Amino acid sequence: MDVEPLDAADEALVEAARDALRRNYAPPRHKVAAAVRGGSGRVFVGVNVEACGYGPCAEPIAIGAAVTAGERSVVAVVAVHREGNEWPVLSPCGNCRQLVFDYWPDATVIFRLAGRTVKAKARELLPGAYESDFD
Repeated sequence: MDVEPLDAADEALVEAARDALRRNYAPPRHKVAAAVRGGSGRVFVGVNVEACGYGPCAEPIAIGAAVTAGERSVVAVVAVHREGNEWPVLSPCGNCRQLVFDYWPDATVIFRLAGRTVKAKARELLPGAYESDFD
């Protein structure tokens, strides 16, 4: 897998997710926030929604906000959570990796790897991924 360090735009996206979580952190229901940068450059955020037995992750909420606002491409995605007084990046679950891959396989995903925050293309995070035909 080819991973790269974050650049200034990536750091700004991480901070947008952190800001969303700082404003909305409410355990046990809202413990993760995500931010996505659309092809237009606009940033959209969302928090996870916890319910009895299941709740969507923050990434699909942020993606839904982007799509609802008319964004048709997402170029980067990140999620964060809270650890004490810190707001570190949280690697996406398998379902969220598949979601980003399904829509934008070349989107950048910011995640944790061996204690570092790095980025890679969505397609790199799911070798041998299921490919559906939504066209």
